[in-house]
Amino acid sequence: MPAHPHKAEREQLDLFRALPGDLAPRDAQDLMAYPFFSLAKSKRLAPIDYRAGTIVIRVEAVPEHGMATIWDADVLIWAASQIVGARDAGLRPSRLMAATPYDILTFAGRGVSLRDYARLKAALDRLQSTTIATSIRQPAERRLHRFSWINEWKEKADAHGRPLGLELILPDWFYAAVLDDALVLTIDRAYFALTGGLERWLYRLVRKHGGRQQFGWSFDLPHLHAKSGSLSPLKHFAYDLREIVRRQRLPGYRLTLEQIEDAPARLSFAPIGAAPFGPPSHPPSACAQAGDKL
Repeated sequence: MPAHPHKAEREQLDLFRALPGDLAPRDAQDLMAYPFFSLAKSKRLAPIDYRAGTIVIRVEAVPEHGMATIWDADVLIWAASQIVGARDAGLRPSRLMAATPYDILTFAGRGVSLRDYARLKAALDRLQSTTIATSIRQPAERRLHRFSWINEWKEKADAHGRPLGLELILPDWFYAAVLDDALVLTIDRAYFALTGGLERWLYRLVRKHGGRQQFGWSFDLPHLHAKSGSLSPLKHFAYDLREIVRRQRLPGYRLTLEQIEDAPARLSFAPIGAAPFGPPSHPPSACAQAGDKL
């Protein structure tokens, strides 16, 4: 093993400078479908352990920084949008990316004050220090891929100490998913205006599963609770979901809570403008999990 593995990795990668302009926000479907981030604004140290069929996910945090949050994931949405934008423009993207904090903050609809810059640096620290082990997209069920959301990041400055932006290196697991068309979705820019962690998580899940299907999709609440990775008890989780349904703030989708006899309540969602909820026009896909319904 080389004495400085990150240095060796950096030397093997071409530097990609972030594209200017207002790129369409792209999100990785794996990150939308499974619990990879803390939904709380307070520091989370308790790990996420999720198992469903052959899918295994374990997310761990360090005491110094805490777990990467759903708001920190905006950096990954920015990175995915840059990679797809570059590829579509005939350019060659790279896991080694250079940008200014201003680029990332304005893309995600954030302010650009010194406080916002400090928050971005804290987000980058959490993304780097959070570790993930998952079986997703691994050739053997029991083989886990272990990585952090950012391999490394650093601030750049000239000889006089004037800031020149920052550089970061993305992990192979994330980069490979983004380069695969089938594993990336465009999201509504209004997503960045959602302030609640559960609300943000739910939009990404709804966008991933609801898509443009005429009759949408539904989940029972216990299954949704498990998919969220939330530390909130199911009773509180259900109350918060009802509030989200009441407000109807998820861009592009309408939500409905259904209670049928003694079965668990179900959250149904469909694109705005689609037909009313009804039976699916085709059978559920083979990848649907227990608790999922077309």
